Amino acid sequence: MDPAWIRRERLQEDLLNRPVKTVGILMVLFSVLILVLGFTEVIGWSFAAIGLVVTGGVALVCGYVVRQGERALWSRIREQEARAERRRETREKKLYDAQEDHAERYREWAAKKELYDKQLTWYAVAIPDEIDRIDVAGGTLPGWSALITLLGATRLYSGGHLTVLDLSEGAIAKDLIELARRGGDDPLVWVLPVDLPRLDLGATLPPEAFADVLAHVVSVSEEHRTTRDLSFDNAILERVLEVLGENARINQVTAALRALAQVGDPRDDLRSGLLTATQLERIGTLFGRGVTDRVVIERAWALESQLRKLEALGSEAVRLPHARLRVVSMDRQAGVFGNRVLGTYVATALTHVLRQSPASERPWYHTIIVAGADKLRGDVLDRLMDACETSQTGLVLTYRSLTPTVRERLGRGHAAVAFMRLGNAEDARVASEHMGTEHRLELAQLTETISPAVDGLNGTYISTVRDGAAPAGAESEEERSDEGGLREGITESTEWGRSATKAMGEERVLHRSREFLVEPHQLQQLPTTSVIVTHATAEGRQVRLADANPAILTFPKTTLGEFEEVRRVMLTPGTPKSDPEEDPFPPNLGPPPERLDWRRTH
Repeated sequence: MDPAWIRRERLQEDLLNRPVKTVGILMVLFSVLILVLGFTEVIGWSFAAIGLVVTGGVALVCGYVVRQGERALWSRIREQEARAERRRETREKKLYDAQEDHAERYREWAAKKELYDKQLTWYAVAIPDEIDRIDVAGGTLPGWSALITLLGATRLYSGGHLTVLDLSEGAIAKDLIELARRGGDDPLVWVLPVDLPRLDLGATLPPEAFADVLAHVVSVSEEHRTTRDLSFDNAILERVLEVLGENARINQVTAALRALAQVGDPRDDLRSGLLTATQLERIGTLFGRGVTDRVVIERAWALESQLRKLEALGSEAVRLPHARLRVVSMDRQAGVFGNRVLGTYVATALTHVLRQSPASERPWYHTIIVAGADKLRGDVLDRLMDACETSQTGLVLTYRSLTPTVRERLGRGHAAVAFMRLGNAEDARVASEHMGTEHRLELAQLTETISPAVDGLNGTYISTVRDGAAPAGAESEEERSDEGGLREGITESTEWGRSATKAMGEERVLHRSREFLVEPHQLQQLPTTSVIVTHATAEGRQVRLADANPAILTFPKTTLGEFEEVRRVMLTPGTPKSDPEEDPFPPNLGPPPERLDWRRTH
């Protein structure tokens, strides 16, 4: 209660009652006067009685009015006291609720701080700028899935473009596709051979390059074929394409080869419009007569038998929207030989596209990942490596086993080598000799705990180009703006993120685990997501152990800076420090974009 308000109310009431009190006092005085006059017999008692009744009545009325005013005043005071009491109770309740909320938030903060203090700090393993290729040897399909998701997330986050050629038939880029969709991108996914009619890769190549691509496709099943044999096939295909003219399709090439090999009735191809009478006549006189003719006939027949698997290529090509993530995959239900033919065609056509493209100003801006590269011929890999190096396109090749072809190319040129779990003892021995057995590495408990939890992979790709449908390309920017960032995307879109969220509640996974030497039997027991990265430096070979689990990007103590870089920055006086709990991608250590949400980064 405010005492000043009470005084004001009393003063107001006194001002209102003053005339009534004055009249009441006057009436009392008149009553006394009348009594005195009556006792002195100045006036008669009959008149005195009337005067007393009138003055007394008026005095009583005035007293009643004053009494009612006092009661109204006290009623207002009590109401004000009740309101003040209610306000006090409300304030106390709000204060109590605020204190309870603060205490609850403090307990949550204390629990998070305790969990944060127990966690390990995760740093990035980056490769030098001069490295243009990463060769990944060994690993399982879940391990490749984690590695590709991690590489793809960081590439897309930094505004780059990514092309994945999945020859593993294990849908290892499925998590990356879901993550890209959640981030606002519209990835394009071709599942071959079903989507072969909608694949236009290589459709714009000139005849010479197209003939070279087809010659390498034919050689996929003939490992013994030499450069001379390839040049012979290339010569046949170039002459056939010269007859067919510009923009010839695969089905026209196979029709011409059938006519050249004298297989089937050429009139069927004439009726279907694949060949014209003039073209058929010219094909019949391309290589003359005699023994040479029989050699050409046999080779043309072999070419036709291989290339007919590509006859549907580009027959239903439609204009697709631009996408920063493109995935070309082989269907696991297709034949093994057919998938090798398709994979060789995509790799060779992609090589020619890179050869015709100008060099990128930013190395690794466009990155190509070939999963299961050991299924390609050595010369196909060599040409792809050279094209990527010339165009400054980043290249990641994953090999399931270290075949002689792979060993010849492992780490060759400006390449870093990454070793994952090697099941084969001979492969493990080669890997240990490559790195050196004197290196001692430390393995985190989290790596050993989460890896078995996601040790299975049973997914399939869903085509985004089938029936000419675009993958949600009409979605507006306003609709995308409500989607979560990279942390939420990894946690909700990938099995790795969900498993890591469960594992983080276990205290035993927050501590260091064990050390091991780089020995063959240790390489055969590596966790699924463990990656040993090695490359040559001026100081000698550098060997580092990494974890390819993409969920690590969501951990509070994760930074995209390397350990040596972070230590150098922290020890430099005057350098602004970033709190890893607030931002796991500090701007002074991480990539250029200022936002963690990479869906709008281009």
